[in-house]
Amino acid sequence: MAGKFEISKSKNGKFMFNLKAGNGQVILTSEMYETKASAVQGVESCKKNGAMDERFEKATSKSGQPYFNLKASNGQVIGRSEMYASASSMENGIASVKTNAASASVKDLTEG
Repeated sequence: MAGKFEISKSKNGKFMFNLKAGNGQVILTSEMYETKASAVQGVESCKKNGAMDERFEKATSKSGQPYFNLKASNGQVIGRSEMYASASSMENGIASVKTNAASASVKDLTEG
């Protein structure tokens, strides 16, 4: 099963998206956007940048858990991963974004 993007609207009225792997697990969560059109642009940016090694910024949380950010060419964060238990799990998450992002379908959950 292929990956997919899901665009949704939060309780505060802003829009965001999740990239889900074929198994349904969320592998990347976007920032909040003011408009749905901006969230759609974020998805397109994720598809374009998700295949490039240099767009992934690896980091460690204050509690010592590894995670990553996917950045656009201008350095802006497109999306952030979950917190991982190990660096190898984080690397698997990055690989999953690279595998799924470019060809993922888009499901708009904001439409009835």
